[in-house]
Amino acid sequence: MKVTGVETFKFWVDWCNWLFVRITTDEGLTGWGEASLHGPIESVETAIREMAPHLIGQDPAGPEQHWHRLYNAWRWRGGATLTSALSGIDIALWDLEGKRLGVPVHRLLGGAHRKRLRVYASHWLSGVRTPEAAFEGAREAVRRGFTGFKCCLISYDGLRANEARELRLAREMMAAAREGAGPDVDIFHECSEFLSPRTAVMLDEALSPYRPGWFEEPIPFENAKVMARLQRDIRTPIATGERLLSRYEFRELLEEGGCKIVQPDIMHGGGFTELRRIAAMADTYYVPVAPHNPGGPICTVASMHLAASIPNFYILEQMEPQRAIRDAVSRPAIQFEDGHFILPEGPGLGLEPDIEALKDHAFRPQPLGERPGSLFR
Repeated sequence: MKVTGVETFKFWVDWCNWLFVRITTDEGLTGWGEASLHGPIESVETAIREMAPHLIGQDPAGPEQHWHRLYNAWRWRGGATLTSALSGIDIALWDLEGKRLGVPVHRLLGGAHRKRLRVYASHWLSGVRTPEAAFEGAREAVRRGFTGFKCCLISYDGLRANEARELRLAREMMAAAREGAGPDVDIFHECSEFLSPRTAVMLDEALSPYRPGWFEEPIPFENAKVMARLQRDIRTPIATGERLLSRYEFRELLEEGGCKIVQPDIMHGGGFTELRRIAAMADTYYVPVAPHNPGGPICTVASMHLAASIPNFYILEQMEPQRAIRDAVSRPAIQFEDGHFILPEGPGLGLEPDIEALKDHAFRPQPLGERPGSLFR
């Protein structure tokens, strides 16, 4: 079997773009990957096209050896653009390998520790600014079957306008969300790295009485020593890692004790090949893995196979606002039952995207975020 083509497809969906990768072969088998970077996605697409000649004419078997060849192909490696491109290709090669052998990817990764994967609703309570709305939103998450949801109850602009008032409002909304969700539902809080250590400590003091399951990206990811100092200063476990791009970057975070949960992203951290190593490294520090999953159907099902195959899996992200469009373009649809994904058992990833169903979702350049280029101090 030889690789005959490497194609890309991009679509605007809800608030971001999806970028799919398809690898074709001379025997008619195809492999699908995803590299949906929230940012310069056309740069990722270009990087995939530049990597493609290194695959054309090659036997696709053995995804890991292709990973190493592509990773080391150029002197300048790494970074979000190149690593996302490599990740999308790697996912497609593992899908192709499973189809070639007639087994699901999780079998190739060593087998499934679990067939049901606990899921939390992400981007929940978006735009909520009152305790009443937080209460009702939490109840709705429970009604949908989730045993956990993630929200951000504080705003950069609110902190700038009146820090004390914003912290009080965040505390009141968290109290209302806890009341609405009940005592047995995890409420994960995210700040998308816009706080300083000072404000992160104050926010944790406000929210920790209501038992948040984790404090996600409270400060920027670049300084693992500062992240570790913050983890020692607050009660809530820190979860981070979605912006880290290799085991080398996770090594420093884990060695410093910078978090209690790691969140590698299979679309940006090196695909199956590298995320297996990251998960194994985290396991040596007794740190669980909660894969970051902000993408489309291919990212979701790939994350499911990874999560099933690692012993230290904790919980998987579900982009709840995009669930309808994701399921509409998945063949077959991803199974969700009682707050869990059901692991697919078909060959490869066990899912094919319906490109025709996405034809009305034309690509749009990703707008720049509106947040100022500094932290709230």
